[in-house]
Order: sequence, then C-alpha cells, then structure tokens
Amino acid sequence: MFTVRLKKGKDKAVRQLHPWVFSGAVDFVKGKPENGDLVTVTDISGDFLAYGFYNKESRVAVRLLEWNKDVELNEDWWRLRIQKAVGARRSILESGNTNACRLIFSEADYLPGLIVDKYAEYLSVQILTSGVEKVKDVIISELSALLNPKGIFDRSDAGARAHEGMEASHGVLFGEVPPEFVEVFENGIKYHINIAEGQKSGFFCDQRDNRRIVAEHAAGKRVLDCFSYSGGFTLNALKQGAAEVMSVDSSALAIDTLKQNIELNQFGKAKHTAVQSDVNKQLRLLKENDEKFDIIILDPPKYAPSRSTLDKASRAYKDLNRIGMLLLNSGGLLATFSCSGAVDIAHFKQILAWAALDAGKEIQFIYQFCQPEDHPVRASFPEGEYLKGLLCRVI
Repeated sequence: MFTVRLKKGKDKAVRQLHPWVFSGAVDFVKGKPENGDLVTVTDISGDFLAYGFYNKESRVAVRLLEWNKDVELNEDWWRLRIQKAVGARRSILESGNTNACRLIFSEADYLPGLIVDKYAEYLSVQILTSGVEKVKDVIISELSALLNPKGIFDRSDAGARAHEGMEASHGVLFGEVPPEFVEVFENGIKYHINIAEGQKSGFFCDQRDNRRIVAEHAAGKRVLDCFSYSGGFTLNALKQGAAEVMSVDSSALAIDTLKQNIELNQFGKAKHTAVQSDVNKQLRLLKENDEKFDIIILDPPKYAPSRSTLDKASRAYKDLNRIGMLLLNSGGLLATFSCSGAVDIAHFKQILAWAALDAGKEIQFIYQFCQPEDHPVRASFPEGEYLKGLLCRVI
C-alpha cells in the first residue's frame, strides 16, 4: 500500500479522528498512488495513523476511512459500513411518518463521498470522491441486496466531483429507470419528486422536522415561502390551515412540481399563489407594493460553499433577511435558514441582528432549527453540521 507521511505537528486532527487530511499537511508520498487509491497515513516518524483514499487533485488529499491498523479495507468492510448506516435509519422508515430518508450521509456515516437517499422504492446515489467511485460496484451490490429497490439512480453531478478530477455521472445503476415523478410522503403530506432532474438528489429530506414545526404556527396566517422548491413548507402550512400561502422559486420545474403537489394533496388552489421569479427581485416587488405577511420562510441555496466566500455570503444573507423583516406584520414570524457549512449558528445570529438593525426592527429568537436524525453530525467532524435555522419574532 502507498504511504502518505504528514508534516511534523500535522497529525493532531487525524489522532482526533477527523476524516480529512489537507494537501498542505502532507510531507511526503511514497509511491505514485492514483486518485482514489488506498494509502496508509503516518506521522513524521513513520508511525501508523490511519487508512484513507488519496487524491492529488483535491485540497483534501486524503479522506480517512479507518484508524485501526489491523483492519483490512476489503469488500466486507464496505458492506458492513453500509449495513450499519442503513440500520441506524430503520426507526425512521418504520415509524410510518415517511418513506423518504437519507440512508448514508458521507463522512457522518464514516463513508466519505457517498450519499444515498431513499425515495419510496427507489434510491438516489451521489458518488462524490474518486475512492468511492472505485468501489461503486460493491456499494450498489450491497444496497440492492439490503433494500431490494426497484431502481438505483446516479445523481453524481455535483461540483464536488470536479474537485476530485472526475466528470459528472448521471443515470441508472441498478434496476428500473424511475418514473418522471415518484410519490413519497412525509408528515401526512404526499409529494411528487423528480429523482432524475430535481435539485440535489431529488428532494430535501433534511427539512422534514422543520417544515412541521413552522407549520404549527400557520393556522389562519398569511405565509410567504421563498425558495419554495417543490413546496415542503407551503404544503405543511396549507395542511395546518394557513389562510393564504405565496410560494416563490426561480425554477420552472420546481413551480410545476409544487402545483402538482397542491393537487395531489387536494388543497384548494384559492389559498395558494405560485410565483416563478428570482426571490430577491420578488421580495423587492412585494415591498414596493406594500405587501405584508404573518410568516415568511427563507430557505436559500448555499451562499457560502467555503470560508473564502464567507464575507460575501454574510452580506447576501443580511440583505435577504432585512427585506424579509420589512415584509412582516409586527409580531410576525421569520423562519430563516442557512445550509452553508461555513456559517455557524453564532455567526448566523449575528447576521440576523445586523439585518434587524438595518431594517429598524427588534427580533427575538424563539426556536433554533437543525438537521434531522438521518443527517447526523459526527463528533469528530463538526463540518457536517451544515443546516441551521432560526425562528424569529419580528417586532
């Protein structure tokens, strides 16, 4: 096996079970490993630290898999890891509340670069690292044996593959091609989701609990759902008796899917308005028209993909939330989210404080949102805590 030796003093994170070794920490590479090859990682003295996947293209030079020197990373190792991850979600799938769930969450499940989502009888897979790409056949074999899905679809078209020197991958890996729309359910609501062409892997399971919590405040209220996608927050609000909901998204496919989901759940069209538009543009238009709402949901895409973009992202979050606050009736609720791992909850609170100051508003934080149990946060990998949100009363 190839060996990656770390610089003096750069072994601390590895000893603390953090799964990433950055290229700047590498002192020497013995041999000429190809991208995705297994390597042994040692400290400056040559003492064993861990096994992992090497990639010379990536800023993360090694993604660590195993810290026990005596363990062989063979096919059985991969199958057992997959079994443990899926087994940890059994209670969610057996609860009867949903048939849509994240089964494998990359580093959080000790399988860096592998994401697997279950949507009814289909699986959506993202293979984002060259190491996982090399064992793809084993992964698909185990998933098919363990879950007996109708089909497994590859949605490995994320930008992460480019960082690993790989091209996008898209198509059927096992079984049937999923239909244009697969029906899933969650919180008593049905959804049509598009696995092949929808955003990310097809659906956002990570907001399952938060959609329900926000909707508990919606009865009789006028609600604005921004970046609504296929209508998660919208549908929950309508189910809980919202007087009116306006949904805004820039994607035509998202708006069409949302309209289908309104019909699928037999919610009255009279209470709902769908707007295909850039959210920031639409918010400014609503402000010009003196529109007011009782609840506003802001669930934007990732503004800060890395720490280098944090300042720019902070300004974008502040401006978005400032306008949102101006559109709320006094005492109204703002449910606002960030899915940027580079923005921690303390910084997000500070951004909202700045936004409130600029808007001439006072805010109270009354609830803190997080990601659900099928998106766990590994203690040695705090970067996995990407989703955070706050329910704010705006006065």
